[in-house]
Amino acid sequence: MGWSLWKVELPVRPGTRVQDWVTQQWVKVAGRRVALDEYPWLSGPIAGPEGVGSDFFHNLASASGWEVRTDGAPRGLLPDMDALSGSTFHAAGVEPSVRKFYEETSDFDIEVWAEWSGLFRPFGWLLSVLFSRRLQQLNVPLGPMDSAHGTTSEVSEFVDPVSGEVALTSWVRHLRRTGRVLYAGSYSTCSIPGHPSPCVKVVFPLPTGNGLVILRPSVDESGALIVTSAGKRFGDPGFYFTVHRPGNRVWARYVRSMTESIRVYPDDNADVRADHTMWFAGMTFLRLHYRLTLRRATARPAA
Repeated sequence: MGWSLWKVELPVRPGTRVQDWVTQQWVKVAGRRVALDEYPWLSGPIAGPEGVGSDFFHNLASASGWEVRTDGAPRGLLPDMDALSGSTFHAAGVEPSVRKFYEETSDFDIEVWAEWSGLFRPFGWLLSVLFSRRLQQLNVPLGPMDSAHGTTSEVSEFVDPVSGEVALTSWVRHLRRTGRVLYAGSYSTCSIPGHPSPCVKVVFPLPTGNGLVILRPSVDESGALIVTSAGKRFGDPGFYFTVHRPGNRVWARYVRSMTESIRVYPDDNADVRADHTMWFAGMTFLRLHYRLTLRRATARPAA
């Protein structure tokens, strides 16, 4: 996939909030300036100061001339998990139901429970008040009741009509109880300097930039897939903030202190579970637990 497509951006309007401006200045001062031609894995969709919301990716597709895939086939975060195979990971070892979730995500219902560490709960509330609710992005549940009524899950594939290839896959989830966007990200694979095999790349659009999570895959003896964002230096798997400059350059900050791991595994009822743990400076601040249920009406024989 050619990442020059990200030159087609939604208009960025005046009106940046103070908290967004402060975050952007931190990235500029603490990060580095790079050219996307040399660091294509740092490319990704960006938002304007008004935030993200439910329609962001459809609006981006319209501005970019992409078409929404409507052939009725299941849509996966990764169309083919073999794209992750390399010298350190072999997709053949992943348990079939876990692989099915990643390749046919649109056929699954999602339930999520959040477990904040007591020390970090006020930080979660502050993040929600200052950023998440306004930007309609990363509205992590603050308590069990936030997700008690369930979540929606929409996986969309946007196709370049010229090449016929998928230009972008988005995953947008809402909290049913509040209607807020829980999560709006794009999924793809990428190669990075600090890891010999392909990684999973998740991009969260933010005002004038984005947050990127680069996760290296592994598989355990049970066939569970484990994706981990952790490293030591710029170019390793991990979490990155970017702020886009005019042209093809960005400021990018590698946040070594932010790490996470997601283990996706089958349960005893033929469903799939996931345990998602996040750390800051080595301290656990949030755990998310998922039940991923294949809709029986759409269940298909395993390949």
